[in-house]
Amino acid sequence: MAFRRRPVVCVALALLVVSLRAAGQDVAAATTVDDDPRVVQALELARTWLDAQRAYEQVPGISASIVHDQKALWTGAFGVVDLESGRPATPGTIYSICSISKLFTSVAVMQQRDAGRLRLDDPVRQHLAWFTMKPGGRDGTEITVEGLLTHAAGLPREADIPYWSSPLFAFPTREKVVERLQNQTALYPSETYYQYSNLGLTLAGEAVAATSGLPYADYVRKNILEPLKLGSTTPEMPEAEQGKRLATGYSALARDGKRRKVPFFTAKGIAPAAGYASTAEDLARFASWQFRLLESGGTEVLKASTLREMQRVHWVDPDFKTMWGLGFNVENRDGKAFVGHDGSCPGYRTALLLQAGEKLATIVMANASGVDVGDWAERVFDMVAPALRAAAKEPGKAKPVDPQMRAYAGTYSAQPWGGEVAVLPWDDGLAMMGLPADDPMKDLVKLKKTGEHTFRRIRTDETLGEEVVFEMDADGHAERFKRHSNYRNRVK
Repeated sequence: MAFRRRPVVCVALALLVVSLRAAGQDVAAATTVDDDPRVVQALELARTWLDAQRAYEQVPGISASIVHDQKALWTGAFGVVDLESGRPATPGTIYSICSISKLFTSVAVMQQRDAGRLRLDDPVRQHLAWFTMKPGGRDGTEITVEGLLTHAAGLPREADIPYWSSPLFAFPTREKVVERLQNQTALYPSETYYQYSNLGLTLAGEAVAATSGLPYADYVRKNILEPLKLGSTTPEMPEAEQGKRLATGYSALARDGKRRKVPFFTAKGIAPAAGYASTAEDLARFASWQFRLLESGGTEVLKASTLREMQRVHWVDPDFKTMWGLGFNVENRDGKAFVGHDGSCPGYRTALLLQAGEKLATIVMANASGVDVGDWAERVFDMVAPALRAAAKEPGKAKPVDPQMRAYAGTYSAQPWGGEVAVLPWDDGLAMMGLPADDPMKDLVKLKKTGEHTFRRIRTDETLGEEVVFEMDADGHAERFKRHSNYRNRVK
């Protein structure tokens, strides 16, 4: 891929000029923590890394957001929404969010629970008379509403229709799902094993419709999407946005190194489990709502106590490796609980990751299959969270970024040995990051300025290693650097 040469500082500033409204209110002005130089540097590192991962994995476009409490620290995009037109991706680009849909369905179920219209231990057949599937095993443990939300009901993963099969991706109508259900049997006894089930969350959506008296899509619009002002989120793929705000979906990389355009689809009867579309901006609002509700302890669309209940572990598989809340995936990373969900539909991959204690969420959306955006969301979190913690612990203690460090910032070629090396301001010096990078923070190389255009690597024991010397052009910008007696030329 050819890169256009452009001033790095202009790119960074342009990407930061993004506004976000949370729940219809202006997001609070920048706080001391959010404006801390360490946070600013971490955000630039995250943007640089995300853009490189997209390019090296040949993803047409991504949109992303990094949310701290009620503020989007950054919401932006890279690449294009469509390879043919070349239209650039934006924070308002619409993507299929596929299984993130399950979070909205689960919120709707819990609203009905709080309204007294159903209980979590209710048998599903109590609300859906046509649900006649018998529990697996001999003990006859009922398939319950809670089992649907925790994927522990023993249900098959899918309705008995090949809607994930290419090239048509022919999702069934609600009526077809009900019809085929009569021939399906449970895989396991209820409350025995975790078995991820799109069928289960589809049934949860049907339970919402049955107990509320409204069609599922009408219910979630009225009771979740509109109150939270998620104006670009829909319970079905917006066909009218094709060629406009909706990103075109592309396949995983084929053996020939190319991605193919995936036909437009709608999830129809599977919509409660996989049908939604949204934007990075709207998912940022959705994350901020959760942080706000958990902090307030009141009621906004949902009771705070109910959201906490949803984000606690309700199911642990016998192997103690899989944990699930009510609709939310729950993971333990370094002793901290992370919740959220990933989405994978034909031509799209999306991820929403939240850590409630730190009020930090990362969102990544891609218009391509076969890319692990869930891992990307985790890596972005790992870049930004330490900076926020340091800023909160010692507010105002970080030194301002030395503007002279900008002269060295850029991307340098590492060919033919690797991809590139990104150089960015870091602390009171610089940092170097190889691109692409599976674990950017682990491999980050920090540099201390020791002379004119001269730096030395800071070793893990804080002593200084080899020199890195930059050579400058006539405009005062670095055009290459020398390390270990060899050169890397600037390409961006």
